[in-house]
Amino acid sequence: MAEADTWLAIKANGLMSTSAALDYHAIGGLQRSALEAGHRPDKVQLGKGEGAIILRDQKPMPPERLALGLQDGITPTDWYKLLNAKVFMWAEEHRLLGLLNARHYRNLEHDVLTIDTASLLAEHAADIWLCHMNSGNTFPIPHRRGATTFRRIPDYPIKANGSPQKEVVEVVVDYHVPHISKHVTEVRRMKGETVLGTLAL
Repeated sequence: MAEADTWLAIKANGLMSTSAALDYHAIGGLQRSALEAGHRPDKVQLGKGEGAIILRDQKPMPPERLALGLQDGITPTDWYKLLNAKVFMWAEEHRLLGLLNARHYRNLEHDVLTIDTASLLAEHAADIWLCHMNSGNTFPIPHRRGATTFRRIPDYPIKANGSPQKEVVEVVVDYHVPHISKHVTEVRRMKGETVLGTLAL
């Protein structure tokens, strides 16, 4: 789920984490610290023109609520830095639709990428984490999260029959997926659950 009109830039530069985007635009100092280690209540644009990158907001993760769910000595600053170093994808479409229909997003258009999981894993398995929750949301309950919230694929807890103990909610990649276009099977322009059209691959 990306900002509208960002597919061409994503195709050219890949899917970037916040940290990767800050590196791309050579942003450091206090500005970087605020964007990487602090709460981002609104989206932020880095750069202008074709090289512009939009950092998504973190409205559902204010520090005071986040602190209520954090474990293992992790602080809100630690958690923001952890999440900002990763690229996030929904494992199932119903989660995507839930976010598209959320109050702050339902009236906005988005470029929605459908990704071939097998293809992505073939290239990035060693860089992938699995997560059983929406790691960036604290509503309606600030669920517990900590050092074991993200698991590498071989370490994700499974039942005796091999199925996961908990549904995989997020597929997460470290830092940057530079050639994401190789793994994209469809790009839809969406507003809420409504598909407004498809974009050329």
